[in-house]
Amino acid sequence: MGGALVPPDEAGPDDVVLSWEGADVVAVRLPQLADSLDHILAAMERKKGKPLADLDRKAKQEVVRILEARGAFAVRHGVETVASALGVSRFTVYNYLNRDKDA
Repeated sequence: MGGALVPPDEAGPDDVVLSWEGADVVAVRLPQLADSLDHILAAMERKKGKPLADLDRKAKQEVVRILEARGAFAVRHGVETVASALGVSRFTVYNYLNRDKDA
């Protein structure tokens, strides 16, 4: 996911501070969801062995299903980010999403 460890005294309000036997030991700084989407897309490209835009239509539809299950479209501009990575329009991504719901 791309999280980072920081000293507990440098923890921000969104960081998760971990304690051991009553003492704060470390804080975990999680990436913003938009950053996580970029990490997920990069991992999918590595798994597929080529840019997502080079996949055939069926494989792109599978990618959209996986991303929807991971909550990618709850992220602001998620559809636009995925559409750009797949080399398709936002309309096409919405069609892929709606196709699954109709099936």
